Amino acid sequence: MKIYLDNCCFNRPFDDQSQLRIKLESEAKLKIQTDIQAGNLDLVWSYILEAENEANPFEERKRAIREWKNYAVMNFDEEKAILDKANMLNQIGLRSKDALHISCAISAGCQYFLTTDDNILNKDVLIEELTIIDPIGFIREVP
Repeated sequence: MKIYLDNCCFNRPFDDQSQLRIKLESEAKLKIQTDIQAGNLDLVWSYILEAENEANPFEERKRAIREWKNYAVMNFDEEKAILDKANMLNQIGLRSKDALHISCAISAGCQYFLTTDDNILNKDVLIEELTIIDPIGFIREVP
């Protein structure tokens, strides 16, 4: 099963763990990482994920997240089809970078797009090609 984790999902374990939601999402994300390392899930990487990560001012976080590219089964560069789909997603209410992430996930044939970003999770945008879900929902839904 192919999955795509956006940058906020990758960063969740680095966030303040004093809030229960953040701690639970972090634990779920770490379980998903273990499944990726074990080969039970196929991680997809993209140029927009890399660009966002490289803009991270925290070198330790940036380096730790960059390592996940080595586990990816696919890596998407910018191409016209991705930009066209992202423009369409942007027009229906998603922010530009979010639309690019989701467009890459769709182009890769991912079944799931994982995020902790409430701006994405709370949108009433139906994307038929994949399921947008937080890490907790994902581990509940996928055995």
